Order: sequence, then structure tokens, then C-alpha cells
Amino acid sequence: MNVGIYIYENAEVLDFSGPFEVFSTANRLCGSNQEFDVFLVAEKGAPVNARGGFSVNPHYDFSNHPEIDVLIVVGGIHTSELNKTNVKKWIAINSEKARTVASVCTGVFILAEAGLLSGLNVTTHWEDIQDLRKSYPALSVIEGQRWVDEGKFISSGGISAGIDMSLHLVSKLADLELAEKTALQMEFEWRKNS
Repeated sequence: MNVGIYIYENAEVLDFSGPFEVFSTANRLCGSNQEFDVFLVAEKGAPVNARGGFSVNPHYDFSNHPEIDVLIVVGGIHTSELNKTNVKKWIAINSEKARTVASVCTGVFILAEAGLLSGLNVTTHWEDIQDLRKSYPALSVIEGQRWVDEGKFISSGGISAGIDMSLHLVSKLADLELAEKTALQMEFEWRKNS
């Protein structure tokens, strides 16, 4: 199963590295029967400067990535992404093809701007809840949950909540035992709130 994580300039580091670690750790625990191929996708094939000046080399860009079964859109300083027609189009096309689409933190704004979440329950970082409600009144914004699972679309709160959501995805896409072993291997206390 191909897990593509969309990153961009000023993306929050743990928003993409946390899910990446969950899926890559789950693979290590599967041995030769790996469940997930996890990779980073950026708009262009060049290094991306995430928050704090953390330079990241994406595996693929919009023109050359494999088919994506699970698309994860991360948060960060996302406002410029909302104005990029090609980004919204790419997200909409790949969301249609994907089995599961998830957001971490303010990544939910990008999914909403791409027109994918109307009428759904969603969440985001606690600091951005009111802005999300104001910007996208067709969404039902949930507070106080680490993630919200609406079937194909799943959104999470900020930063470390993306790890909880990714463990939930492992339990949903593979099985609960693998998710629990992954959390143990990562020495992470998985909060199963949804």
C-alpha cells in the first residue's frame, strides 16, 4: 500500500516525520511482508524547507510519484498552499483515486480548500479551530479529539496527534496488533481517542 505524504515550504516537521516514522516502523515489524511503501511528495523535485529551516528531500514530485493509496496532507504555515491551483487540483485528483485521505493539523485547510470535506466532521490544532469554523462553515469542526475518522477522510489535531492518527491508520489498514507493536517499538503512548 503506497502512503504518500504531501510536504511543502514551512510544513511542520513532526506533521510529516511522525506519520513517516509510524509507517516505516510498522514495515520493519512486518519483516519481509511489508505492508506500506511510505514516501514524501512535494510540488517540485527540489529540497523543501520545513519549519525551523529543516531541509527535506522529497522522494517524488507531482510529475513522477507512484499511485497513492493513502494520501496524508500535513500542516504548517499553509496559507500559500491555499492559493495554488495546481496543488488543489493535484490533491483533488489523488484524493479521488486514494483509498484513504488524511490530514495532520492545518493540513485540513488544504483539503477543505480543494473541496473535499463539505458536510464532514473534522478537527485540527486547537489553536486553529475557530479559524477553520469561520473559513469553512460547511464543515462540522470537532474539538477535544486527537483525530476524527469519517471513513475515507480522517483529520487529526496538531503535531503529535498525527502520530496517534497514523497508528489508527495502521490498525485500520493492517490490524490492531501491528499498530500496538509499532507504538511499543516507538516507545510512544498511543492515545486511542476515536
